[in-house]
Amino acid sequence: MIRLARTNRSHIAQWWWTVDKWTLFGLFCLMLIGGVLALAASPAVAMRIHLPPFHFVYRQMIFFVPAIATIIGVSLLNVRQVRRLAAIIFLVSFTLMVLTLFIGPEVKGAHRWLQFGPLAIQPSEFVKPSFIVLAAWMFAEAQRVPGFPGTVIALALYAMVVGALAAQPDFGQLMLVTMVFGAIFFMTGLSWRWIGSLATIAIIGAVAAYTLSPHVTSRVDRFLNPDSGDTYQIDTALDAFHTGGFFGRGPGEGEVKRILPDAHTDFIFAVAAEEYGVIAGLIIIGMFSFIVLRVLRRAIDEQDLFVQFASCGLVALFGLQALINMAVNVNLIPAKGMTLPFISYGGSSMVALALTMGMLLALTRRRAGSHVAPPNGKRGRP
Repeated sequence: MIRLARTNRSHIAQWWWTVDKWTLFGLFCLMLIGGVLALAASPAVAMRIHLPPFHFVYRQMIFFVPAIATIIGVSLLNVRQVRRLAAIIFLVSFTLMVLTLFIGPEVKGAHRWLQFGPLAIQPSEFVKPSFIVLAAWMFAEAQRVPGFPGTVIALALYAMVVGALAAQPDFGQLMLVTMVFGAIFFMTGLSWRWIGSLATIAIIGAVAAYTLSPHVTSRVDRFLNPDSGDTYQIDTALDAFHTGGFFGRGPGEGEVKRILPDAHTDFIFAVAAEEYGVIAGLIIIGMFSFIVLRVLRRAIDEQDLFVQFASCGLVALFGLQALINMAVNVNLIPAKGMTLPFISYGGSSMVALALTMGMLLALTRRRAGSHVAPPNGKRGRP
């Protein structure tokens, strides 16, 4: 038996004493919550589409295995290996994302998936974290090496990603990527000219999406004026919150969940509120907030620009996705079709989020000298 003492120089022991165990614990708690809510939400959905009651429950448990392996395996990497992994994953997943436009099946008017036998993959889920790491790398190199066109390369990568997402179309993911990319760009200390230019482009893009995409138009119109179309999904989700009250109806006692579309995916937060009450919703919000604040606290102390940019970008990707999902559930923003990290059902989303958090844990590991400012005040090399 290997003893994980501080004097143990094995790779596993060094990982154990340098990884952020509180963040790791928080992620496992979210998975546990996801397993419990899968039991609550998915049987009704499975029976509606004539599948065995626990079909989605069993699949969710299976998804946890590669997710946990990915989190731990990727978190063992060093900073340089994280960059290399991100480059490889971006190249492969972006190629697959482009292929979805030509050979991917059409689902609800969009081409986002590739089918490999019984396995369906959504490549854009893997493009997001790898793109964020590469963009952070380019921004850091632009500041470290005078004259290096890192900002131009990062903007080119962003244009490629948003172009492919718009072509699918997947405006929810496009908005998420844009928000995270903008946050990293802001961290680099961009000028007001850049801020104004990017804000103008974002406004033009939003207006174009609303004008040219009937799907986006319909969702925005129904959000602003519920009488303009069918709002059954969000009305049912709100009913789940109302009937659950503060303490909920009790495990397995939910009734609204039986008629709630996408109860096991996009609207699982509403199921949690119906069966376990507002207090359960607050606990879930607290778990996400704890992980985000924990990572940001460690990133503040980081002296490596790349690690700082990438860590903040990855945790923003994680936190904003959770925030968007929960905001949709309580009708604060138009529906986006985005999962709740580690809680909603979905294999591609689960493994991609595990990759995201694995890279985040790898980057935030305590490395010798990485949290101590050098005497000359300069930051360390990415």
